[in-house]
Amino acid sequence: MNDANPGSFVWQDLTVDDPVPVAHFYQQVVGWQIQTVAMEGYDDFAMVAGDKMVAGVCHARGGNADMPPQWLLYVAVANLEESLAKVAQAGGQCIAGPKALGEDRYAVVQDPAGAVLALYQSAG
Repeated sequence: MNDANPGSFVWQDLTVDDPVPVAHFYQQVVGWQIQTVAMEGYDDFAMVAGDKMVAGVCHARGGNADMPPQWLLYVAVANLEESLAKVAQAGGQCIAGPKALGEDRYAVVQDPAGAVLALYQSAG
């Protein structure tokens, strides 16, 4: 992920029970290449377009066990705690996290209509 301006989309992940056939599906359908990402005892997948990682296809286990089985967009925020407080004040809820991703942090939130989005704070 990158140090995008707050409010910018910075990443997208798909978390499913069996990501192997799903990663191959997207390889065939949209032409993404598959790069393995070593986890603790298994591999997740970074999907690559040209020379750029554009998405992740992940196992629903470990730190991702509580993730919803859908494409999840990540949006940069300046301060994760402040944004999470505003989620609750605006009628939404935090459904996963906050979690660490290296030195960065994120949380998955649900808006009042039920749609989910990840809020992402870069340590940089």
